[in-house]
Amino acid sequence: MQPLVQQMLEKLEHLSPERLAEVEDFIDFLQQRDQDKHLRQDYVQASEAAFNQVWDNDDDAVYDKL
Repeated sequence: MQPLVQQMLEKLEHLSPERLAEVEDFIDFLQQRDQDKHLRQDYVQASEAAFNQVWDNDDDAVYDKL
């Protein structure tokens, strides 16, 4: 991955300060999006056991066949 980073750094050297600010904002956006995705996955895993207790019961077993 190091050669790719080096190529990107060389390209960044030719950008204006305004464009560099845009690139930084975009990188921040991508990092936030990845963090949000991981948080959603963590919430799903954390709530799975609680939902299983509610959904897995004899009264609702008839719906399992649908």
